[in-house]
Amino acid sequence: MAKGLTTAAVLKYGAETKRLEIPDSTTGLHLIVQISGSKSWALRFRRPDGRPAKLTLGPVDLTGREAADGPVLGAPLTLGQARELANRINRERARGLDVIEFYKAENSRKRTAAAAEAANAFAGASRDYFIHHRTKWGERPRRWRDDARLLGLRWSPGDDPDSIEPEIIKGSLADVWASRPVKQIDAHDIITVVEDATRNGIPGLERANQGSSPARGRKMHAVLSGLFRWLQQRRRITANPCAGVWRPGPPPSRDRVLSDDEIRIFWRACEVLRAPYGQLFKFLLMTGCRRDEASKIEYAEIDETGLLTLPPSRTKNHIKHELPLPEMAIELLNSLPRIEGRSLVFCVARNRPPQDFTRAKTALDEEMKRLASLEGRAIKPWRIHDLRRTCASGLQSLNVRYEIVERVLNHIIPGVAGVYQRSLMTEEKAGALQRWVNHIQELLSEARAKRHR
Repeated sequence: MAKGLTTAAVLKYGAETKRLEIPDSTTGLHLIVQISGSKSWALRFRRPDGRPAKLTLGPVDLTGREAADGPVLGAPLTLGQARELANRINRERARGLDVIEFYKAENSRKRTAAAAEAANAFAGASRDYFIHHRTKWGERPRRWRDDARLLGLRWSPGDDPDSIEPEIIKGSLADVWASRPVKQIDAHDIITVVEDATRNGIPGLERANQGSSPARGRKMHAVLSGLFRWLQQRRRITANPCAGVWRPGPPPSRDRVLSDDEIRIFWRACEVLRAPYGQLFKFLLMTGCRRDEASKIEYAEIDETGLLTLPPSRTKNHIKHELPLPEMAIELLNSLPRIEGRSLVFCVARNRPPQDFTRAKTALDEEMKRLASLEGRAIKPWRIHDLRRTCASGLQSLNVRYEIVERVLNHIIPGVAGVYQRSLMTEEKAGALQRWVNHIQELLSEARAKRHR
């Protein structure tokens, strides 16, 4: 019979040049000392079919403190706890139980339960949402990375959530609520987060402005509502805690358009911007395209006749957009340097689309303000998207029919007309845009004539 180990002996054993396995007086119990010096408990025995087996009980607890609860397989164990657990397992063996299969199944159940618990905690549920959620067109939402950041999950550009784990932003909801079960999040939690985002900023993210921002609150409410609606549809929660919860109301509809005088000043100001921002802003005014759609135009999307074709995957409403570009717009695109190996028309370094719109718009505003002051004018604040409204309003002022303007903007035609009137009106769109560009050219010609008087 093996001599019984003592606590002092357990502490005494240290790293050797080979792995040690020291038996205890308890049947089958061994102290395992690895070459690294780490220590654990193992039980050696024979299975019911006679095959030798080893069951690792857990690491050695060197604190010497006995837990109030009984010993648990896999937890740190003192000498006394290891003996107690070994005796219990030996009694189970004596009853004919195959403890290897039993504990293997038990560990599998624990892993499954732990995985389910992690998946239904906020951080895990949020990751699942951005991995599996698709729009009605079968694609991830266009701004899913921005939505993920609002909840505290950051994927780098090009990362695929299916295979790459996100960075957890410190101080974000995914950090603070990481292990909180989604079933325990209620309407009070949602309203607290929405109000805090409105007043103090998105948790974990740097604030763009120091004042209160209803837009922040709306965004936070929207992404949380989308997450919990998705979880409810999959029966992972019984009710959406965002339902009926207050959120900041939408801002008033914008009606800002650039006047003819502002268009002249805008065009001159674009001349001083670094490429390709000045050319892109001019293109937006001439065509009424959306900023993000235009900034990612590829050479392959423009044919030899000047017809721009944006596939459904690149448009906001997932409707293919065919736009015959006027000659002035084609000349502007041809003025941009075409670099071999780069597919984008408006291209910055390494075939990437323009992204620094805040800085470019600030520079444009400053130049427009300077030019306007020379004429004794003032420029009211405006946004890049107002160029699209200016184009649409300009077409309207030139007596272009409503349905043609809507086709130019690639809007969804509502009602029965949208169902049955399927003509692309290519020639009509070409004529409308040419009239608009002619108007811009007239404004610029008049301005040049005035400057040379």
